[in-house]
Formats: sequence, C-alpha cells, structure tokens
Amino acid sequence: MTLPYKHTKIDISQNTQKEPWFLAINPNGRIPALTDTFTDGQPIRLFESGSIMQYLVSRYDTSHRLSFPPDSREAVEMTNWLFFMNAGVGPMQGQANHFTRYAPEHIPYGVNRYQNETRRLYGVLDKHLADSKAEFLVGDKCSVADIAHWGWVSAAGWAGVELEEFPHLKAWEERMWARPALKKGANVPDPYKLKELLQDKEKMEKYAAESRKWVQQGMAEDAKKNAERSSK
Repeated sequence: MTLPYKHTKIDISQNTQKEPWFLAINPNGRIPALTDTFTDGQPIRLFESGSIMQYLVSRYDTSHRLSFPPDSREAVEMTNWLFFMNAGVGPMQGQANHFTRYAPEHIPYGVNRYQNETRRLYGVLDKHLADSKAEFLVGDKCSVADIAHWGWVSAAGWAGVELEEFPHLKAWEERMWARPALKKGANVPDPYKLKELLQDKEKMEKYAAESRKWVQQGMAEDAKKNAERSSK
C-alpha cells in the first residue's frame, strides 16, 4: 500500500513490551502493535496481527491490492483465514516454539502436543492450497491472509516442524519469499536471518539457549507480578 510509517524496535529480551508506554498501546504486552490517527483526528491503538491487518486494508487499501471488495465472497474467505491464523496456527505454533526451544526442561507431552497440532493445521493449509485454482490462500492474488501466515510457516523449523511434510505449503512459502515486497517488510527492523539460522544446527542451539534465558526471566517476572496482585 506504500503507506509512510515509523517503526520502533521492541527488544523483547529486555521486556520492552512490558514497559508502561507500550502497555498503553497493547495492554497484553505483546508484539505487534500499531498506533494511527483515526478519522476523528485522534490517536487510535491496534493490537493483534489480524486486527491490525484488517484495519489497514479496510481503511487504506481502497484499490484492494492486498484485499478484496468488502461485499465479495473473497473478502469473507480472507477473514476466515485471518482468524485461522490468529486462533489456530499462531497459538499452537507459538506453544510448539516454547516447548521445543524455550522450556527449561524437555517435556515430551508438551512438545508432541503442540508440534502435532501445528502439523495438523499445516495439513489444512496444504490441502487448501492443493485444491486451490490459484497459488494463494484466497482468490487469485496475494492478500493479507497469505502475509499473516507466512511469518509462522517460514519459521516452521524453529517449532520442530519440517515443511517437507507439506509440499504445497512449502511451494507456497517459497513463492511468498520470492516476492520483493515481502522481503522488504521482513527485513524491518532488522534483516530476516531465521532461514539461515535454521540451516546451522550449532548456531540454532546457541541462539535457543540465549533466548531461553530471557524467556524464563520474563516468565519469572510475570509470575512475581501475578503473586503480588493476588496478595492485595
């Protein structure tokens, strides 16, 4: 949509997302989050990726480059897949990430539960793409439904899931990554290096170990705050 924007890097290793200024934007203390000037001239906040994407296309994508006319079947289908990501792929793969990379100990049930659920959801996407007449999740073009899923699917290996199990989804991910605009966005605020990291097991394990420390620290801080709140 070529909109001008300003980005702020959120260092989750330092719990920046828990600072008061950020919680005023997203009270859940998670990324992504967005602020904009609403039609009344006043600031408005947005959080949750699906909500952000719906807002951006409904307000700014008047030519429907990444969306579809609101009264079309494709618009309804696009919303279906956005919610599929927000309610399914994101939460399940997020937990697969945690039990595979960040948990302080190996818990087979947690790893198997969330990796297998991620695989099940990937299977839904794979079959949908296999049955699709086009190369995208909705209609005959790339939409926010595709963009919403790409960030998760491209990181499948981090969750311990191999894309080779899903040939149609793998081909779709490669097509998406070949798009210059997607690469441009993926490289904000820093160059996207996860694909390279997943090819080097030693570096991947080192990065996971470093990340595990601050994830556990953040969880401990949250637990402390919860205990203080419940004692009042």
